[in-house]
Amino acid sequence: MKKKHFLIFLSLAVVINMVLLIPNFSPSAHSADVIRLKVAMYFPPPALQAKVLDEFCRELEKRTDGRVKVDYYAGGSLLNAPKMFEGVVSGIADIGYSHVYYTAGRMPVTEATGLPLGYPSGWVASQVMNDFYHEFKPKEFDQVKVLWLNASPCSAIATAKKPIRKLGDLKGLTIRAPGLPGEIIKALGGTPAPTPMIEVYDAISKGVIDGETSNFETLFAFKFAEVVKYTTSIWQINHPFPFYLVMNKNSYNKLPPDIKAIFDKLVGEYKERYILMWNAVDFVGKAFGLSKGVEIIDLPPSELQVWQTAVMPVIDDYAKRMVDKGFSETEVKGWIKFLQERSDFWTRKQISLRIPSAVGPPEVRPEAVK
Repeated sequence: MKKKHFLIFLSLAVVINMVLLIPNFSPSAHSADVIRLKVAMYFPPPALQAKVLDEFCRELEKRTDGRVKVDYYAGGSLLNAPKMFEGVVSGIADIGYSHVYYTAGRMPVTEATGLPLGYPSGWVASQVMNDFYHEFKPKEFDQVKVLWLNASPCSAIATAKKPIRKLGDLKGLTIRAPGLPGEIIKALGGTPAPTPMIEVYDAISKGVIDGETSNFETLFAFKFAEVVKYTTSIWQINHPFPFYLVMNKNSYNKLPPDIKAIFDKLVGEYKERYILMWNAVDFVGKAFGLSKGVEIIDLPPSELQVWQTAVMPVIDDYAKRMVDKGFSETEVKGWIKFLQERSDFWTRKQISLRIPSAVGPPEVRPEAVK
């Protein structure tokens, strides 16, 4: 019996000794393993959009004491913009950033946020976008975890040779404009081209297209100020690009509870920081454009009503298209009404918070918020 007890004791001792020799062995060792996340961004590394998302990644590593490591792929090096959403769904990337018009028709409900409703700033449009998502929860995002949404700054048209001072000036011009912005350019008399953003610089410089419609920030982010001579602000019919930062659902659900809490808090902080950055990049783009000799053009008052009337059919056509998809007319009109009401709310909020914008009504210009 003593011999038997001795053998049992010896066996246990051997097992314990082996356990002690196994690195990181503990019942909760898996929770201490390093979590690697792949984050994909199509903006080039020098762009502020890419830099701030990189800061988000580095801050996530810092706050988790290195338990999360992020492999960051900017400039479309892992996924280009059109493949971003499906790439996140399939797990090629854990987190990805793009906008809905790169997969036109894939997120039809969210496209309502990009209608030419005249949001007075990128900050306002971004806040409205997030309100819209939380209010209506479009099923088109069910496959992913939405981290945040944002809109581009106020709309503008940049051209290489011909300035746009009145509506008729767009006639005969081919303008880069994917998805819904393409419908708007067509309604304004131009010819839309769905050229990928990364190819626009060369397309303009070679005369393949006459210009592009986005906003002032692309004058710097994509260096369009080097190939265009004019940029016309059309904030009165602002139709921003709706952007999204989304995460693979499995990647999010696998995060340990303590890491998930840190992650969620960081997302909340950087959502507002990202929106403010997007609002501010117009100043950077405008300054860069002026330094390169780009003429900044504001529409004269006599033109405003003409442009606003010209784009009304785009809103009507969107509503009809969504009714054809099975939504009720009342429902679609409700979306548009909601967007207009939240735009008014956030415009008042922007004025009270004294957040400046490079373009927009006088109340949000820098001289009014000093």
